[in-house]
Amino acid sequence: MATDHDGVRELLAAWAVGALLPGEEKTVPLHLAECESCAAEAERLRETVRLLDGPRSAPRLNGADSGTNSGGTGTGTGTGRGTGSGAGGVLAAALRTRGPRAAGVAPHAAPYAAAVAGLQALVRELEGRWATPVVHDWNAHATVAHLLAADEPLALRLGLDARVPASPVPVGTHWEDAWNARTADVIAHELTRTPEDTVAAWGAQAADLLATPEAHDTVRAARATTLMGLRLPVADHFLVRAFETWIHTDDLGRALGLPVPPPPDEHLWLLVRLAVRVLGLALSSAPPVLLAMAGTEPDAQWVIGSEDEPVQAELVLDPVDFCLLLGGRYEPDAVPRGVTGDEGAVRNILETASALSWL
Repeated sequence: MATDHDGVRELLAAWAVGALLPGEEKTVPLHLAECESCAAEAERLRETVRLLDGPRSAPRLNGADSGTNSGGTGTGTGTGRGTGSGAGGVLAAALRTRGPRAAGVAPHAAPYAAAVAGLQALVRELEGRWATPVVHDWNAHATVAHLLAADEPLALRLGLDARVPASPVPVGTHWEDAWNARTADVIAHELTRTPEDTVAAWGAQAADLLATPEAHDTVRAARATTLMGLRLPVADHFLVRAFETWIHTDDLGRALGLPVPPPPDEHLWLLVRLAVRVLGLALSSAPPVLLAMAGTEPDAQWVIGSEDEPVQAELVLDPVDFCLLLGGRYEPDAVPRGVTGDEGAVRNILETASALSWL
């Protein structure tokens, strides 16, 4: 448990809504008694809880730092890190997902379980707003339908049944074309049903995925399989599902004006390391760049690119911004960053990262 200033600041939102873990309940008050700035911020958060949501529940606040981007200034398409008022239960539910939500779930499936719980909390705020434009040409209903389609390849690979009639895709079709056709078919099918039916189908499929042996057994999850053009262990495909579920939850939150907290740190760093591995595969022969993540995570730096050349540059990113870049929610020029060295080598990293997104 962190006892330093920065560590406690990260817990203030949880303190404001009464969602601290047992080990944190003593640490935070002790620090607030000594730190005037944290005490003022904590009081501001608690007052916001009281004003927006009354005495029985808490408002939804951003898990990031008041809308600033720690790597610099400026925003890209992913502007969901700002502050704003909204539904009180969403933040509290998200904070309670800092640990696994499914009984006995293995660490590789915990981020997906938490992301599913976060989206389930958010969709309660969509009543009467399902036609809200969200991302691409999708409204809120279509966005959840897309997630139903996106989880399907892993579900089918693990022996689950499809919840939407099959799509007639010719044998030999490139995976990306097949995927685009399938997600369009699933969205079209779900738009003939009620949003509640779509949410129920997505939630049931997610629950079935979290009940598979592969979600509970690290040995079974270690076998590799190719999905969406990526050959990865099944465990990593669960992380991909967590990544996409969080990205689209953030899309929905931004569309509704309800900022969505980033994944809890232990989950976020699993997503970051997976993204780094995928990016490294795509740039194995590129001019090498030292990629470092801002924050307190030890050893959070990697050389991306050729092993046969000296490092050309250093790129520092906030881990959440890095994930949003990989998710296609930042334009390469807009993501906050720190750079030294060859700008061209850095641009290659940023552009490739953004281009990897199919979300």
